[in-house]
Amino acid sequence: MMSKRQTGRLTDQHVTSGGAVGIFGEDAQEHEKVVGQASKNVHKMLGDAYPRYKFRLRQAIKKQEINEKLNSIDPRLGETLVVKDSKIRPDGGVIEVLDRDGKWRVILVTEAKFQGKDIENIRAGVLVGKNKNQVLMVAGNAIERVYKNINEVRNFMLDEYHFPYVVFLQGSNFATETIQVYKPDGTLLEIRHDVGSLNRIDRVSAANFCMKINRNYCRNIFIAHKNASIMLQAASIYARCDPWSMEEMEAVMLEIANTSLGTLNQLG
Repeated sequence: MMSKRQTGRLTDQHVTSGGAVGIFGEDAQEHEKVVGQASKNVHKMLGDAYPRYKFRLRQAIKKQEINEKLNSIDPRLGETLVVKDSKIRPDGGVIEVLDRDGKWRVILVTEAKFQGKDIENIRAGVLVGKNKNQVLMVAGNAIERVYKNINEVRNFMLDEYHFPYVVFLQGSNFATETIQVYKPDGTLLEIRHDVGSLNRIDRVSAANFCMKINRNYCRNIFIAHKNASIMLQAASIYARCDPWSMEEMEAVMLEIANTSLGTLNQLG
């Protein structure tokens, strides 16, 4: 349980920032909203491109459904469920296609995470931190929450040969190169991408086994190990400091979805 000190700190933060909007940020909410709309658009695009297929977009997957899928693969799996109505809600929802056997198969799951407004703050001359005397804000750890959904979808797709989970990271905490920014008085500052207190890409790269980012890893990877073969399901992590446009997101999402459909048609 939280200590009184922790509870007080969170309450103070909640009040000072203006409630949930302040804690999670209007930019983060806008980023999630854009991803959600892009997912709806891609759902329609797929229906137009493949009129013979039936697609559906749903906002959540129940934990009970995930457990039932695990248990159908191996009776040792999917046995623990404490909260009966628990579910996961990826920001962009889940797009599925109906296969020839009447089963819904996941072809796209989309997540959005925004973290870091250092560039905007520097350009506006806004100081940050508890005492409002810092130029740069030490990055938080909210990005680590993305792992829960990734692992749950991995469980749900344990018997598939594809893993269409794409995460769009946006903000100065996800910069892939050092950025130079001018303050209002003309002073030039650098935001280094290789400083641990600012960059958070390393906090999520385990989700794609530390492979290169901004790549499509929808098809599962097989690694030979001694006399066995290990199947890896890697999330496709797309990260940058500048905002993602809806069109850019849609292009990536369509590529992932089409890779899923190609894999399903090839391997079943």
